[in-house]
Amino acid sequence: NSILFFVILPIGKQQIAVPRQSVSVANNVQASPKPAAVDNSAAVKQPKEKKPKTDKPAGEKKPWEKPTAVTAASVDEPIDISRLDLRIGRIVEVQKHPDADALYLEKIDVGEEKPRTVISGLVRHVPIEEMQNRLLVVFCNLKPAKMRGILSEGMVLCASTPEKVELINVPPNSQPGDFIHCEGYERKPDAQLNPKKKIWEQIAPDLLTSDDLLVCYKGKPLYVPEKGQLKAASLKCVPVK
Repeated sequence: NSILFFVILPIGKQQIAVPRQSVSVANNVQASPKPAAVDNSAAVKQPKEKKPKTDKPAGEKKPWEKPTAVTAASVDEPIDISRLDLRIGRIVEVQKHPDADALYLEKIDVGEEKPRTVISGLVRHVPIEEMQNRLLVVFCNLKPAKMRGILSEGMVLCASTPEKVELINVPPNSQPGDFIHCEGYERKPDAQLNPKKKIWEQIAPDLLTSDDLLVCYKGKPLYVPEKGQLKAASLKCVPVK
């Protein structure tokens, strides 16, 4: 599109309109300068540099995620009679369990500040008169468990068959709290046996009376140091439990 301009020039008294060179509007508008090319090479995402492989096993946890180390004692300690806390006890009080006719409720001195409460299924096998003030063998590091609503803190060990049960005879000069040892095994009992580990259940099959009535573990006799061995009254080659 073009616009025609006229210039009025005076010539004497006359004015002559002289056309001026037409100017193209379109040509009069300056074109926008073309943007300079931008070097985008630096903005191109570079591939990540591969880190060298290490000897760390796949899936290994970070130090703070690793479980606490298990002590060697809980993993490598053998399961044998050394794990049991067996002691001489003396019954200082006994009565029938108020809610179970076949159970005795006993208070037994095992050398601690106060007697332990122990519940035993001996009513049909041992008269109550023979229980009072009796020295016997007490298994002390079982986890306490309620029996008919009363917490039992140990177990009295006896020579046992389905038909007959006998209390174990201990050396006559024994005292409450005397530790019971087994020949060939260093005594190092757990503070309390973990019932999930079934430690007692694995030991019990090898705890038997011998032909000469001695209480033995894998043929090795149990004894109170400097006082004597443990014996059954009459039951030979039967479990002690």
